[in-house]
Amino acid sequence: MASNFRSYIWDPVLIVCQIVLMQCIYYGFLGLWLAGVDSLVRSSRSLDQIFSYEVLGFATVQGRLSMMAFILNSLTCALGLWFFIRRGKQCLDFTVTVHFFHMIGCWIYNSHLPSALSWWLVNVACIALMAVIGEYLCMRTELRAIPVNTGPKSNL
Repeated sequence: MASNFRSYIWDPVLIVCQIVLMQCIYYGFLGLWLAGVDSLVRSSRSLDQIFSYEVLGFATVQGRLSMMAFILNSLTCALGLWFFIRRGKQCLDFTVTVHFFHMIGCWIYNSHLPSALSWWLVNVACIALMAVIGEYLCMRTELRAIPVNTGPKSNL
C-alpha cells in the first residue's frame, strides 16, 4: 500500500493562481508602502516610483525612502508566502518569479533593461529577504508537532 504522506500532485492551475496572487500582493502592498512614504515627504504619486530605475537611489531622500518601501514590501510578501504558499521548498521559486515579472514590467515600462546599480542592489536584497524570511516562517509551520492523541483516554 502506498503512503499518501507528503504526496503532492502537480497542479498547474493552482501554481498559476498562486503566482497571480503573489503578484497582486507584491504590487498592492508596494503601492501602500509607497503611499505611506509619499505622505511623509509630501511628494506626488506616480508609476515611476514602482517601475522606473532612476527613482531608487542613495542620493535623494525620496530615493532612500523608496528603497525602504521596497525592503518593507519584501517583508510583507514574506508573510504572503507564509499564508498562501505554505511550502518552504517553494518560497525561493515564488520569490524569484515575482521579481522576474517585476523586472519584465520595468523593462516594458522603460523600454530598456535596468542599468542603475541601486535598482539591482535593492532587488537582490529584496529577493534575499523575502525568500529567507518566507522560508523560515513556512518551515516553522511545517515542523510543528503533530498531535497524536486528541481523543479522550479510556480506562481499561
